[in-house]
Amino acid sequence: MNILIIGPSWVGDMMMSHSLYQQLKKNYPNCQIDVMAPDWCRPLLSRMPEIRKAITMPLGHGAFELRKRYDLGKDLQNQYDMAIVLPNSLKSAFIPFFAKIPVRRGWKGEMRYGLLNDLRNNKNDYPMMVQRYVALAYEKGRIPNAEKIKIDYPYLSVEKQQVEQTLTQFEKQFAYAENRETIGFCPGAEFGPAKRWPHYHYAKLAQLLIERGYSITIFGSAKDNTVGEEIRTALSEEQQRYCINLAGQTNLNQAVDLISTCRAVVSNDSGLMHIAAALGKPLVALYGPTSPQYTPPLSEKVKIIRLIEGGLIKVRKGDAEQGYHQSLIDIQPETVLSELDKLLTE
Repeated sequence: MNILIIGPSWVGDMMMSHSLYQQLKKNYPNCQIDVMAPDWCRPLLSRMPEIRKAITMPLGHGAFELRKRYDLGKDLQNQYDMAIVLPNSLKSAFIPFFAKIPVRRGWKGEMRYGLLNDLRNNKNDYPMMVQRYVALAYEKGRIPNAEKIKIDYPYLSVEKQQVEQTLTQFEKQFAYAENRETIGFCPGAEFGPAKRWPHYHYAKLAQLLIERGYSITIFGSAKDNTVGEEIRTALSEEQQRYCINLAGQTNLNQAVDLISTCRAVVSNDSGLMHIAAALGKPLVALYGPTSPQYTPPLSEKVKIIRLIEGGLIKVRKGDAEQGYHQSLIDIQPETVLSELDKLLTE
């Protein structure tokens, strides 16, 4: 059986979708799985052994472009027995429909009757996103309920030789930090400061860790470089040598390789948080208005800190200075260090 997955557009969601691919291989042992996703997700897919091929989704997030979707679907005709559509949007269901894939499975979403012919409408019975993904691996009538559905945690393959090559590319930066054990910081967040632990708290934590003999490596995209510099420059001149800001300097493959070498990671709710979890790194995950009940990092080596209760709070800008959310401001560096110590001891 050949299965086409219309994958999610975000790194964190793509990581969680790996649990689906693992379950598909159990339910359909001889299946071949291809995933259509944006190019920035391809490095992750190449590290998931269950995936045969990653197919580029050339249309940007939010672009409708029906004619292009028709052409993409036409090119895929007669290649697949089943499609699983992970996004909830109407437009995401067009390509499998135009490809005339016999079984087109997904959640109800935006009025997709007809486009999907194996439509599931009980999404709210599965409170976690990863549960909703994995449920799509099952035939109707055979889907375990949320309490019984088994989740295989996402993981990423890492090759020693490739990691060594990546380390060589950044050897000058790490040599300046005297090759100390590294704690990774992931201070960025896709939707701005409301989801970020304040940079000054990261800086205080960095100071405490450097005093203990660690170095700090900051990961993120180019737009996270500024907050990385805010963390680094808040340190003393002597301590700055032990804080390496790589935000915007690595591609996703390099970031995965370098995170795999970290002793532990401290992160906001972000795509890199899910990558750190998939790499099995001891991880302190900091949540504010987003919900760890819906999209938690999937690992046994995680301490989640959230000081407010309830589900997702939809805010783009926080209620405090510099756009931070008060619930994240209230998480003190000493609290994070205490939870990190527990992980490292375990």
